[in-house]
Amino acid sequence: MTRFLTLFCVLALLTLAGCASTFEHGGKRQAGSIVDYLYPDAKEAPKMEPTVTHLRLPVRVGIAFVPGAGHGAGPEEAAKTQLLERVKGAFTQYDYIGSIEVIPSAYLRPRGGFANLDQVARMFNLDVIALVSYDQVRFNDTNRLAVLYWTVVGAYLIKGDQYDVQTMVDAAVFDVRSRKLLFRAPGTSQVKGSATLAGYGKEVRGAQADGYAQAVEQMIPQLQTRLAGFKERARSDPGIQVERRDGRQGAGGIGWAAALLLMVVAWAIGRRHA
Repeated sequence: MTRFLTLFCVLALLTLAGCASTFEHGGKRQAGSIVDYLYPDAKEAPKMEPTVTHLRLPVRVGIAFVPGAGHGAGPEEAAKTQLLERVKGAFTQYDYIGSIEVIPSAYLRPRGGFANLDQVARMFNLDVIALVSYDQVRFNDTNRLAVLYWTVVGAYLIKGDQYDVQTMVDAAVFDVRSRKLLFRAPGTSQVKGSATLAGYGKEVRGAQADGYAQAVEQMIPQLQTRLAGFKERARSDPGIQVERRDGRQGAGGIGWAAALLLMVVAWAIGRRHA
């Protein structure tokens, strides 16, 4: 009987060890880099050349996740759509924003570059695109406080693993025609927890989804601040030229020049009739 119990315990422990080895105890990373997407052949950090951006109001905006490296990188497609809908809400309150399109991931190719971005812009009739990049790291660690309980139906492991999910998202808004970065807004989150061996996979997937949601939630106020600041910056920045789609000048450099010219003309006409 003693030999039988000893053999049973050894087999049970080997089985548990085999099951535990199927989990990634080192960690896992998911990333969608905007540099890898827009500058796939760059040998160093890209330099933003000074260019003049011409915007026609109201601006037509597209929002998309940067394609990740490898199959299944980043949130599930349905989750991406939900997150982008939340980002879309940050744009709707500004009068200089017109239509806003959520772009499905299938339209963006990994390492597609600005050529791919131009194709997407033409397809959806966009002036500006907000690209949401992401970097999520999941750290796994065996919990030293784990307890192996023996019951009549076998062994049960309590709190078998700990996890720490750290997520960063970043919305970079580009003018498609000039390829100029207009502004960016970041967001981060950290989700910690632990789970039994049996429920570890489900718990970790939920933590990863929560990580993306919390990071986007933190990013949205930053994005709203940048949007409000850009509206004010466009009034005085000579690198941003603004006009209405009906041909009227807006609040950019050309607008101020036209206003000054009208003032001079009005003054000259007034002197002629004086």
